[in-house]
Amino acid sequence: MSSTVVAPEVKSTESSKLREITHWIGGQKVAGESGRFGDVYNPATGHVQAKVPLASGAELNKAVAAAKAAFPSWSAQPPLRRARVMFRFRELFEQNMDRFAEIITSEHGKVFSDAKGEATRGLEVVEFATGIPHLLKGEFSEQVGPDIDTWSMRQPLGVVAGITPFNFPAMVPMWMFPIALACGNTFILKPSERDPSASVLIAELLKEAGLPDGVFNVLHGDKESVDGLLEHPDIKAVSFVGSTPIAEYVYAKGTSHGKRVQALGGAKNHMIVMPDADMDQAADALVGAAYGSAGERCMAISVAVAVGNETADALRAKVIERIDKLKVLPGMEKNSDMGPLVTKIHLNRVAGYLETGTKEGAELVVDGRKGALPKGEGFFMGATLFDHVKPEMLIYKEEIFGPVLGLVRTNNFKTAMELINEHEFGNGTSIFTRDGDTAREFAHSVQVGMVGVNVPIPVPMAFHSFGGWKRSLFGDHSIYGPEGVRFYTRIKTITARWPTGIRAGVDTTMPTLG
Repeated sequence: MSSTVVAPEVKSTESSKLREITHWIGGQKVAGESGRFGDVYNPATGHVQAKVPLASGAELNKAVAAAKAAFPSWSAQPPLRRARVMFRFRELFEQNMDRFAEIITSEHGKVFSDAKGEATRGLEVVEFATGIPHLLKGEFSEQVGPDIDTWSMRQPLGVVAGITPFNFPAMVPMWMFPIALACGNTFILKPSERDPSASVLIAELLKEAGLPDGVFNVLHGDKESVDGLLEHPDIKAVSFVGSTPIAEYVYAKGTSHGKRVQALGGAKNHMIVMPDADMDQAADALVGAAYGSAGERCMAISVAVAVGNETADALRAKVIERIDKLKVLPGMEKNSDMGPLVTKIHLNRVAGYLETGTKEGAELVVDGRKGALPKGEGFFMGATLFDHVKPEMLIYKEEIFGPVLGLVRTNNFKTAMELINEHEFGNGTSIFTRDGDTAREFAHSVQVGMVGVNVPIPVPMAFHSFGGWKRSLFGDHSIYGPEGVRFYTRIKTITARWPTGIRAGVDTTMPTLG
């Protein structure tokens, strides 16, 4: 397959000869009207391959109006009919899996197999959403008082929005809209402007699956669009995934405008390696979790915490062996283990941390800038390893979001746990050990939202929920799974008694049903 993919939602422009990506509003492609555009790169070549329109306030209002107009009829549909649209979308998405993976590889840079894995994990949430008739069932209590029954129901919010990051252009939107739509809401997706093409292919397939026009909309944009979504009075809820500073901003601004907000932020995920661990298994898991997708994952392991110097020395040697075998190539190359980073700006940012770590006194064991990298202008960096990383260093404190792994040496399990619990982020963590007592204590006491035991990337399946602790999550709800259903609905409780059971006369006291 070619690494240059013409995404299905784009068209040529006479002025620039570059493809121009469109919005999707009211069930159709809509060309940008603001006159502002962003560049969409092919990270493997370093060249601009398309232009993405950056929406104006007027365009945002059109998208909101389309979603608002579609809400009454869509929310009135029986949940089973909404689920059937999700069933048909699932079939169409699976048929187009390679097409999605090619588009993702072309615009994000991750290797083709990883892009297919992303699409598959997103599809799992669609499968969960097809069970919405069961998930929306309320509770019923008969005879809570004399001839009185009480029951509850969950109802949709209205127009909701999702703001998604560049690192998972298919999966993260699919963490949001399948459940939102199945619950009866209408949806506006603001994807990352760095790799926006997958979002409009999703819209096309939803329409082919039978989704009514206006129920799902795609609005490309930048901060102006984000602020517009957070401020618009007709948008009832916003789901966001991205870095912590922006997540905190989104949460504060959205809630100040009366919206329900879930905002997933950054991470600094630690993996403890105990002396009793199988070092080969631990090293395999660590290298895959640290360097997969060039480290551009919110669940990537970026800190290995080795308990004991012997453990650290053994782990370091085995990680270096595996790094030496990694092939850094364009994502469509069959033998590629790591593709490029998403943009030149991001590449330079990650490279800056290598300089910072060296100045701070960490040992730069493997420098990803000096390995065998593809020639040309692509945004490539190889796997990087620091040893003797200390908690006071910036490369330990901050989320780098690149192929950079830091090795921290500790004397005991208690100190290793304290490192994790004292860090400002609490997204994901893992431990590798053969000891059940240690694993149980770790799972019970670690102050992190998602925990792996001999599992390096503990992303929950779709029927559980995804979410961190501390400054990795702002808001009361995790994303997808049962928490997603609760986020996209509100509960209504009805207490009823029929006329033959009503006492005559006025009673001004607090009603009691017993």
